[in-house]
Amino acid sequence: MFCSKKKSLEVERIVKANDREYNEKFQYTLIPEISSLTWFTTIVPLVLVITMTAVKDATDDYFRHKSDNQVNNRQSEVLIDSKLQNEKWMNVKVGDIIKLENNQFVAADLLLLSSSEPYGLCYIETAELDGETNLKVRHALSVTSELGADISRLARFDGIVVCEAPNNKLDKFAGVLSWKDSKHPLNNEKIILRGCVLRNTSWCFGMVIFAGPDTKLMQNSGKTKFKRTSIDRLMNTLVLWIFGFLVCLGIVLAIGNSVWENQVGDQFRTFLFWNEGEKNFVFSGFLTFWSYIIILNTVVPISLYVSVEVIRLGHSYFINWDRKMYCSGNATPAEARTTTLNEELGQIEYIFSDKTGTLTQNIMTFKRCSINGRIYGEVHDDLDQETEITKKKEPVAVSVKSEVDRTFQFFDHHLMESIKLGDPKVHEFLRILALCHTVMSEENSSGQLIYQVQSPDEGALVTAARNLGFIFKSRTPQTITIEELGTIVTYQLLAFLDFNNIRKRMSVIVRNPEGQIKLYCKGADTILFEKLHPSNGDLLSLTSDHLSEFAGEGLRTLAITYRDLDDKYFREWHKMLEDANTATDKRDEWIAGLYEEIEKDLMLLGATAVEDKLQEGVIETITSLSLANIKIWVLTGDKQETAINIGYACNMLTDDMNEVFVIAGNTAVEVREELRKAKEILFGQNRSFSNGHVGCEKKQQLELDLVVEETVTGDYALIINGHSLAHALESDVKNDLLELACMCKTVVCCRVTPLQKAQVVELVKKHRNAVTLAIGDGANDVSMIKSAHIGVGISGQEGLQAVLASDYSFAQFRYLQRLLLVHGRWSYFRMCKFLCYFFYKNFAFTLVHFWFGFFCGFSAQTVYDQWFITLFNIVYTSLPVLAMGIFDQDVSDQNSIDCPQLYEPGQLNLLFNKHKFFICMLHGIYTSLALFFIPYGTFYNAAGEDGQHIADYQSFAVTMATSLVIVVSVQIALDTSYWTVINHVFIWGSLATYFSILFTMHSNGIFGIFPNQFPFVGSARHCLTQKCIWLVILLTTVASVMPVVAFRFLKVDLYPTLTDQIRRWQKAQKKSRPPSSRRPRARRSSSRRSGYAFAHQEGYGELITSGKNMRAKNPPPTSGLEKTLYNSTSWIENLCKKTTDTVNSFSQDKTVNL
Repeated sequence: MFCSKKKSLEVERIVKANDREYNEKFQYTLIPEISSLTWFTTIVPLVLVITMTAVKDATDDYFRHKSDNQVNNRQSEVLIDSKLQNEKWMNVKVGDIIKLENNQFVAADLLLLSSSEPYGLCYIETAELDGETNLKVRHALSVTSELGADISRLARFDGIVVCEAPNNKLDKFAGVLSWKDSKHPLNNEKIILRGCVLRNTSWCFGMVIFAGPDTKLMQNSGKTKFKRTSIDRLMNTLVLWIFGFLVCLGIVLAIGNSVWENQVGDQFRTFLFWNEGEKNFVFSGFLTFWSYIIILNTVVPISLYVSVEVIRLGHSYFINWDRKMYCSGNATPAEARTTTLNEELGQIEYIFSDKTGTLTQNIMTFKRCSINGRIYGEVHDDLDQETEITKKKEPVAVSVKSEVDRTFQFFDHHLMESIKLGDPKVHEFLRILALCHTVMSEENSSGQLIYQVQSPDEGALVTAARNLGFIFKSRTPQTITIEELGTIVTYQLLAFLDFNNIRKRMSVIVRNPEGQIKLYCKGADTILFEKLHPSNGDLLSLTSDHLSEFAGEGLRTLAITYRDLDDKYFREWHKMLEDANTATDKRDEWIAGLYEEIEKDLMLLGATAVEDKLQEGVIETITSLSLANIKIWVLTGDKQETAINIGYACNMLTDDMNEVFVIAGNTAVEVREELRKAKEILFGQNRSFSNGHVGCEKKQQLELDLVVEETVTGDYALIINGHSLAHALESDVKNDLLELACMCKTVVCCRVTPLQKAQVVELVKKHRNAVTLAIGDGANDVSMIKSAHIGVGISGQEGLQAVLASDYSFAQFRYLQRLLLVHGRWSYFRMCKFLCYFFYKNFAFTLVHFWFGFFCGFSAQTVYDQWFITLFNIVYTSLPVLAMGIFDQDVSDQNSIDCPQLYEPGQLNLLFNKHKFFICMLHGIYTSLALFFIPYGTFYNAAGEDGQHIADYQSFAVTMATSLVIVVSVQIALDTSYWTVINHVFIWGSLATYFSILFTMHSNGIFGIFPNQFPFVGSARHCLTQKCIWLVILLTTVASVMPVVAFRFLKVDLYPTLTDQIRRWQKAQKKSRPPSSRRPRARRSSSRRSGYAFAHQEGYGELITSGKNMRAKNPPPTSGLEKTLYNSTSWIENLCKKTTDTVNSFSQDKTVNL
């Protein structure tokens, strides 16, 4: 029937003898010979599945295309035909001259030609590239900076650039500009990369070097991969198994048919008018095989895929609609950007997180300080007892209101009293904060003082001095002007000793109005304490205690020192410094030695404590996820000191850890040796697990890994630098790295490139066979997000690149807890229950035909009516299982968060696997046996209430169909853990729908309209009005369901899982749980950590003293880069009691620097 043309209705037939051409119109297809089903029983479900899947995929593609267009259609000003014209990003070409304005994203990799700043300088923020928000400087060539903003000269610019091919190296560029018969070398300082943001620069012009996919940002993005869940892969495998099972059933029944035809079928040939040999038993078996393949094809779950897509779509909308994941601050809801990965959220084992903008807000807050042995920053009540900061407390401010930064929050009024009383040590302390920095100042259109900061730390310290009466006003290459308690004071800047990652300190040498020469220095306490004058012994001991206290609260610390210099000594030293600056041989070493010489015999003033403000709820989220047995790795482009500080602030690193391994080797040999030493410490001197399992099979490898993990006791952490990671990722070392990292509770990778982030994720995916999640907020996280099984984008302040590449997005890191522990766990739980029930239902429905084959001569006759076969999966049982798959939940959302251990079954894949599938299969086989043989045995020699025989085919079919619908409805009612109105309507409504359609199809009315399709008039009414039929249905239902009920009852009672215990507790709780009490602020002992946010390159000292970055006149007002400092509530206060109780106490441990 499938391949034949539509047959016209014959009124009469005319046949010509011996005229085969004429009689061709009476040809028949062979399909009816092997098919006892009509075409719509298979075609309708198949078309429905394909259509809904196509619509869903098209919708996903449309929304991603819409998001991509938002970026591609951004506007840039391009110089075309000597005019600046707006052009879409997608149309920007290599060689174009582009104009950028302040706070504008860079559309392509540009060669900087000119800018509004002196000497062709411009300031950029590279947060999307390396995660840093501190400003960086780019220089235009002197020959091109003269072009300025002259459009006609820029239009005539005809330089030729010869440079490297497109690559992913963000920190290197090599090229040559040929122009006006001369060549000019180009390096990274002359290039502005796509993804940067122009800051504190009114305008600049650049020539496009790389555009589109050739840009370094896009080269680091990695390839987009088609992501599929582990359940998807398992489903595909199971469907192949089921198809193989279907073939086996067909072969068994075909052999049965051949045997039956050979032994019994011959007796029927006379009645069927078959000629001898016309149809042998082998050919009959062959046709019967295909007939049963068609009849039993419902065991292959065609509608499963569309049902899975509908359930996933529902889960995605739940994420989008979750108000608890809505950020009211920037009106950003959570968004599921894909609908195919929801259940994978319930199986995460490793989280790879960016730091800047993901864990932190990039907001530094001045919290406390120690001055001359006294701590300031604590709030005391009337009885001089330390108390908590509340919203009613007024922040301290000494400056006039017009100069106060309203974001500054400091509540200790004792400091204000010391300032007003004229404490010379306090004044000197604040004076150092106002003088020793690289901050630039300017006024906006309203006359408000704006600070341009190289790092957030400096902004916090200068802002603190500003609010406490020592206001940094301006600077020139030779002077620094500050306002001291209302008095303008100008200091002569004699020398600027800039910081770098080796010195870890910075100093300024100034001459005050009284003519005294002072050296003011701030830096890491571990460095400065070695350079103090011996007379500082008592103060050093006291300040060290204060620093330990600050570090115990997770604050970032700096020591503040000074030195009085003799005029003659300084002149001699400065003369040597001038000679060193002009030297050509070993210049840097000479200058470093002179810096060391003058920065000695320092006098200690005190220390500062700055809070690197974490995003709200980060600590609770990390603690909760750790309790869920999820390992969190931090992959950041930031420097090591900052990453370690954040690790301690987040409680990912603690001083209770047994060891913190630091891998910092510069060669492959050094890295290998450091990893070997770390493993010796971890496993013990006499044990070595380095490469013993590399060549084993995957299963054996995983088992050995688990054994190794169980042998490691205590908490360990691993910190590795980017240059060391590059060597560690080599083929002969990466197994050692992976083994060591997976044994550690916390892993922090610093100074890593975007590509290295992706390589680390791929390493864990490939060798650990674990489900991974990557979360970030910048373009430097795109490759990592694409590589992980699940990519999450934070819609923060670093653009939309991460969000556009992600699978899920929201505004803050803390929402990850709810995404995984609630939505992810529920999605996995629901999907597993859905699959178990779906496979059970299909086997119970289909295998009845198999048993019937043994009693119908293997003739491929169906048990059920063809309409019942068509409607069973798409009408009678589709909605109840969808309702369970979408709405069911075992425990409430709050209990899911309060008990993170509930997440573990998903990680271990316990709720649905091959073992569970075989259990569902056996359950379905047992149900099919009960459905067939109980009615068959009852009907065998039975009579109805009217004394007539009831064992007709249609009554038997109606009884079995009714029993099946009732059994599967009762079974899903037993499987449903969380009842809603929708569940009730769908389950009982499906039963009502079945009986309505059943009686309609067996009614006189439908027979009158379609006599050929519905010939069994009154069969259902006649059958179901007899009590014995209902007793058969009841017996079948009880026999099918009672073993399941008994097994589940005994299992819950004797071997309850954690979920069973919590469900029992939920039912026992008639009232809501009282709110948990807030815990007082706690301090933890900690080793001190320098809080200075060291940049990747040296500071602005040389620029400041050269005067290149000084404006000749006041520029047009710009928005600046004024960092907003928010009040920080105590993060320890919000820790859940259950979380603090799980923290184990170990002896004081040390950091191992290998």
